[in-house]
Amino acid sequence: MTGTHITATTQFVDADGVRYAYRRFGSETGTPLLFFQHFRGGLDNWDPLVTDGLAKGRPVILFNYAGVASSSGENATTVDGMADGGAAFVKALGLSQVDVLGFSIGGFVAQSFAHRYPELVRKLVLVGTGPRNGETNPDPKVLQVAGNPVPTEDDFLYLFFSPSEASQAAGRAFWARRHERKDQDPPSSIDTLKAQAAAIGEWRQPRGERYGYLKEIRQPTLVVNGSNDIMVPTVHSFTLQQHIPNAQLILYPDSGHGSQFQYPRQFVANVTLVLDATVGQS
Repeated sequence: MTGTHITATTQFVDADGVRYAYRRFGSETGTPLLFFQHFRGGLDNWDPLVTDGLAKGRPVILFNYAGVASSSGENATTVDGMADGGAAFVKALGLSQVDVLGFSIGGFVAQSFAHRYPELVRKLVLVGTGPRNGETNPDPKVLQVAGNPVPTEDDFLYLFFSPSEASQAAGRAFWARRHERKDQDPPSSIDTLKAQAAAIGEWRQPRGERYGYLKEIRQPTLVVNGSNDIMVPTVHSFTLQQHIPNAQLILYPDSGHGSQFQYPRQFVANVTLVLDATVGQS
């Protein structure tokens, strides 16, 4: 194993006029696992228990979208634009195929990426996310907290975890883990917030047959969420599983949007089973 979440060097690669920041670590063999990040998130918004756990069996690649944190360029204002940037990044690294893990808006991007560039994707993991033109979130407080200029620990605890004592404790433990790295990536900008909010707004709009594109995502897919996701309501995960032909669904108990951070070891085990299975038998 080469490097870890904490020790991996931040590298850069140029593609289509953008200098993408990324970190690659883990096993030197196997299909690389590319992570697509959540709203406004960067390299250091992942959980080391998740990334290092998955890196034991494959290379893990974290990267920032164009315009986000330490990546240069303009922020894309559509999910498809973000997916196109991801494809340019993958090709710039000289990779012919990757597995993809997308969280929240990163799950939107992962769907678009797999649909637009199916030859680049072997398997797909969709976490805390939903389909294009899914049901809208009815709680205005969620949007208010998610839009705070400088997200705080309390914001993450509210948005990503359930109100229970156990879930909140898991959230605080995650918050400590994600700050273990000393040379943290710079925070994303207000421009990123605005651009990604626009991308989410566009993703909510209908396009052709509702959920029709999901039928064309043929890769083995694992859908994961918490039992009560207040950011991307959990029902969306069921919709994804019902319409992606080769998808399975896991919901973790007493958990919310960041269920993979509340149950990191179980999540790693579940994802590993799917990624290591022979294609066609996931």
